[in-house]
Amino acid sequence: MSTVTLLVYKWDKHLAMNTTQASTRVPERSLHIFALCCGWPGALLAQQWFRHKSKKRRFIVILWFIIVLNLALFIAGLLYLRPLISAL
Repeated sequence: MSTVTLLVYKWDKHLAMNTTQASTRVPERSLHIFALCCGWPGALLAQQWFRHKSKKRRFIVILWFIIVLNLALFIAGLLYLRPLISAL
């Protein structure tokens, strides 16, 4: 999922540089949905490599919220499954 997210960021950066119509761009909401579906590592890499969405404060705050949420759910899942795994 991270690879897909990174490629979507790259595509949106390409559109941002080569089109004048905002309607052809990938909506920020879609970029956040990709990050939410465990694509956040790709989103972070894309921001650094392509310098895309790296200055928009609101976008960055939402992305970091998504990252914290993903990590919290992962840790909660591990804690929930720990007794089941140790029983095996």
